[in-house]
Amino acid sequence: FKIKAVEKMGEEAAWNNKTAIYLGAAAGAEFIADLFLCPLEAVRIRSVSDPEFCDGLADGFAKMLKTEGIGGFYAGLVPILGKQVPYTMAKFAVQGAAADAIYGSMGKTPAELSPGSNISVSLASGVVAGVASAIISPPADTLLSKVNKKGAGGEGSMMTRLLRIAGETGFVNLCTVGLLPRCVMIGTLTAGQFGIFDTVMSAL
Repeated sequence: FKIKAVEKMGEEAAWNNKTAIYLGAAAGAEFIADLFLCPLEAVRIRSVSDPEFCDGLADGFAKMLKTEGIGGFYAGLVPILGKQVPYTMAKFAVQGAAADAIYGSMGKTPAELSPGSNISVSLASGVVAGVASAIISPPADTLLSKVNKKGAGGEGSMMTRLLRIAGETGFVNLCTVGLLPRCVMIGTLTAGQFGIFDTVMSAL
């Protein structure tokens, strides 16, 4: 997505619109990824909430397909999109902005710094991006965890069940349950992701 944008707009225009390109590319890539991720998440959450449901991933897929059809795999698609798309958009946009701000505060460009200094910037900006992402995604994450549990939200369409679960849980709980450990976990994880990415990219 990013390469296509640069080719179409030209390098200077792309640089001037880099945040919009980050957001669009991240959203498009995450949407496609979630179509593959959603069935795995559905089986994983069901097997955790009901240990007797299946004897492994393959068995879980077969049982869910037989009992609920294809729709069972995508019962959590709306919350997983609501969780992952903003999460990924925030992660890349905030990391890019944070890295630019750090370089700007030093009055240096990446080319003027040592590899170790650039990795430090990647790690620091990754922590900032991870915390921002963690703050954005909890409501949908909580809904996703609940909607794939057996009987959650009662009967009705997926949206009816989601609205019922949201009403029972409450907005504050949707936004704050597990937020602090989530910030620590995702901040650390995101810092590692960008640190490894930049290290490998530089090496190649």
